[in-house]
Amino acid sequence: MELRVLNYFLTVVYEENITSAAEKLHITQPTLSRQMMQLEEELGVQLFRRGKRKITLTSEGLLLKRRAEEILDLTSRTELELKQQQPLMNGEIVIGGGETQSMRVLADFIKTFSTKYPQVTYKLYSADADDIKDRINKGLMDICLLTEPVDVEKYDFIRIPQKERWGVIMRKDSPLAQKRSVAPEDLFPYPILIPGRSLVQNELDNWFGDAYGALHIIGRYNLIYNAAILVEAGVGVALCLEKLVPVSEETELCFRPLAPALETGVLIAWKKNQIFPPAVAKFIELLKNAFRA
Repeated sequence: MELRVLNYFLTVVYEENITSAAEKLHITQPTLSRQMMQLEEELGVQLFRRGKRKITLTSEGLLLKRRAEEILDLTSRTELELKQQQPLMNGEIVIGGGETQSMRVLADFIKTFSTKYPQVTYKLYSADADDIKDRINKGLMDICLLTEPVDVEKYDFIRIPQKERWGVIMRKDSPLAQKRSVAPEDLFPYPILIPGRSLVQNELDNWFGDAYGALHIIGRYNLIYNAAILVEAGVGVALCLEKLVPVSEETELCFRPLAPALETGVLIAWKKNQIFPPAVAKFIELLKNAFRA
């Protein structure tokens, strides 16, 4: 498979139509159709379901889409890193993380680093820890924020000193909002949204103890933003880290911490034994120095 053909394939996927994809690629429709048929013949699978109005993907097509995006992303990063091997400190640093207040710590460091190295740019990627680790392992990301509990065997890391506090977001008109903190049994009457990561669920299971089985878990989420919309709509309450959801006077939501307190740590991590481009290597070097001070 040529990179050019993979780019053609993704354009067809995004446009959902051979004609519009050909126009976007500035090639003829018969040429593009022939390229896609040759790609299917080369792989020995059907990639598309060709409808009258649009093209959809088979399961094999969905797999190739995911892999093609990773291949082209990695190719682009490789080209960029090779160009970064210059005396002038420039290039792009790809940073990923879940939703956490500890991003403010990293943001302050990025501000300092940017003042010293203004030619460096940043690409931010938000996802849960499992997705972030997958991208780090594939070389698609340089540095990440990981919320514990997390397996760090493959990573070097710095632990941020501040802890994140677990609690519950709810509507302000909920009876639960009258409490200053939330105990396990307080949640029994309410439908609950919980984080989807298995390691986090195990952590919450340990905190709830025997009460975990009595919870009415209505759903799971990976990032809190959309879950908070469900809470605001009255679907239920959500377990989450503090300060991730606006709870000002203008909003319908409030946060109450768990009691007894449940806290978690956050790590800034990068892949072990990795040869980084100069900008990333300098970023990590100064990051270590900043936390050592």
